[in-house]
Amino acid sequence: MTDSMQSSDAASWFAVPAAGPERSEFNGAFRMYGRTYHQDPAAAFQEMRRHGPVVPVLLEGDIPGWLVLGYRELRYVLSNPTLFVRDSRHWNQWDNIPPDWPLMAYVGYQPSMLFEVGAAHDRRAGAVSEALAAADQFELRANCERVTEGLINTFIGSGRADLTAQYANPIPLLVLASMLGMPDSDTRALVGEVATTLNGGPAAMQAYHRVHAIMAGLLDLKRHNPGPDLPSRLLAHPAGLSDEELIQDLLLTMTAGHDPTATWISNTLQLMLTDDRFAMTLSGGRRSVGQALNEVLWKEAPGQIAIGRWPIMDTQVGGRHIRAGDLLISGLAAANLDPKVHPDFHQGSAGNHAHMSFGYGAHGCPHPAPEIAEIIAHIAVETLLDRLPDVVLAVPPESLEWRSSIQMRSLEALPVEFTPGYQI
Repeated sequence: MTDSMQSSDAASWFAVPAAGPERSEFNGAFRMYGRTYHQDPAAAFQEMRRHGPVVPVLLEGDIPGWLVLGYRELRYVLSNPTLFVRDSRHWNQWDNIPPDWPLMAYVGYQPSMLFEVGAAHDRRAGAVSEALAAADQFELRANCERVTEGLINTFIGSGRADLTAQYANPIPLLVLASMLGMPDSDTRALVGEVATTLNGGPAAMQAYHRVHAIMAGLLDLKRHNPGPDLPSRLLAHPAGLSDEELIQDLLLTMTAGHDPTATWISNTLQLMLTDDRFAMTLSGGRRSVGQALNEVLWKEAPGQIAIGRWPIMDTQVGGRHIRAGDLLISGLAAANLDPKVHPDFHQGSAGNHAHMSFGYGAHGCPHPAPEIAEIIAHIAVETLLDRLPDVVLAVPPESLEWRSSIQMRSLEALPVEFTPGYQI
């Protein structure tokens, strides 16, 4: 399973000094599990940052790792994929990791491009990037509009909705299913199965195998009936990817594009419904949508952390001695909040796009995935504001609850009210 296919709800975090394992540098490490981190991760990162840009942490089971908080330090790590490799088989803690470790989905080696290094990674990522770049942008936008309009039609007559469950969550998967050229019957099955994999628990792995089977069947269909879609372009690509490589990379592309984009949509709507700078123009909205989307990537990044990187030799990062095989955890949201680089949006820094929310370096989101995600998110927010011009939050802002997740900064629900309208 890929990082984004397993729910991170199994371990929610908070930052308090704790006794560490035998290694002296982890005495006083920050525990990365508990029940409060997800309510205010920015405060947790601020507390950690007092101890430097790289801090020792303990994961579930007191497994040690290094959380990279500093923007410059994280950029250094992600810019050096030959020193800090993505292949988790280099981890020096495998003897201490039980098979049922709650975070195994993030570190267990998988034959996808996520864990490949060097030329092998470039071959597969390059094929996916070229296949994505060949997508028809006009068709993508038209399909986004069809999906968003269709979802709004399902609740516009009621005057109430949960914009997380009923709107933001389904949008990316439905759009991506269209880009995959997936039959409607498989699309309906896929939506439910991916939701199960993201919920975690015993059913997640079984659902993952069913998603794998759906992808295998899709490849077989496209091999005999190619079309203007992502699987057909990958099958014809000169990289000559094997069937298993194609399945793994299609799964990764789909799941990595789904949850973060859905969260981006939901968090942007939450910002626009609760911040007076955006609420004042909510009925028009268009001039502020792009600003809101960018601000969310800086302040409420969908992906908070990413596990992980493993150095192949002893090295130094942020003044810390990092041993070969130590786990480095990418603090994407923490780096965005680094006071040395964080823009002041109240002073008109809306055009700053140097955040880490799409990753960085060789294993960052492949081009043009961020652009596709932005098209989906922008149309989703704009369409909703056009169709529901008087939409307001149905509960006090302080009562909104965040998922207790180590990876995603996303709302449990976003309940709203509006004047009932008509389907179009």
